[in-house]
Amino acid sequence: MSERYGSVKASEDRNVKLGIDSYCFHRFFGEIDDGQSVPAQPMSVDDFLAYASELGVQGVSLESCFLPSMEEAWFRNLKAKLDDYGFERVYAWGHPSGLEDGSNREAFDDMMSQIRNAALIGASVMRVTPGPGPTNWRETDRKPRMAILAGWYSEAVQVAQSLGVKLAAENHGDYTSDEMLWLVEAVGSPCFGVTFDTGNFLRVMDEPVRAMKNLAPHTLATHLKDVAPRDGASPADGYYLASTVLGEGRVDVPAVVRMLKDAHYDGLLAVEIDYLHPRYGADEHAAVRRSIQYLRSVVAGMS
Repeated sequence: MSERYGSVKASEDRNVKLGIDSYCFHRFFGEIDDGQSVPAQPMSVDDFLAYASELGVQGVSLESCFLPSMEEAWFRNLKAKLDDYGFERVYAWGHPSGLEDGSNREAFDDMMSQIRNAALIGASVMRVTPGPGPTNWRETDRKPRMAILAGWYSEAVQVAQSLGVKLAAENHGDYTSDEMLWLVEAVGSPCFGVTFDTGNFLRVMDEPVRAMKNLAPHTLATHLKDVAPRDGASPADGYYLASTVLGEGRVDVPAVVRMLKDAHYDGLLAVEIDYLHPRYGADEHAAVRRSIQYLRSVVAGMS
């Protein structure tokens, strides 16, 4: 095993599928947020898959914005690689702007066109993001836009279902669990649910355990993300709640995992880091490795 990636023992419970989302390494794929450094060496999709394999996880979530091609042959080649690794896979569409709260029909058309890509790589679930919505989400009447989104997703589900893909809408730091539940029920299809992001719910002041009570039966994919305030930052600052190693922030990760297990969730438990908390320096590899180790210990304690 590479010293850079470290060795993690594979999970003994094959019914539990641990994974990582490629957004953990957004700096290495060329997306640098304010205050972040440019890494010395970029990461390719192949590098990411090799890293996931060395961690011993069972699956990956691949952000479409970091893929170097939209050609069919490239996706077929990617599927072969994923099959060789034995990875379960999620195709993640929508970063950074998603459907812009139901205001961007061109984005909807792009989402529709990429359902085919999810099918080509053998993904049974495609993450789709309705937002980001307005920054003053607490004061805005969202119902008209939510109705548009429900109509768009109802249209998209017909295509997804024909290709054997389920769509999983993610709160991208702008929707409460009550809003997400309304959206799921409005679409009313077994092929439409949610990507449950623990950290993003906390960012809209929706306690993740409460949110999971709303959404556990409708969860098709996950981003297990822990967060904590940055020292000296204001709640009005971007990424005031920055990503920590799982178990070292404010999210009750064991409670969320237990609720997923009780709901018979059978998808990936996928670690995601967005803006890594400064307490960890700039070492996403170590933060992800430690998060997987922690998550594995949580799962082992429930068996």
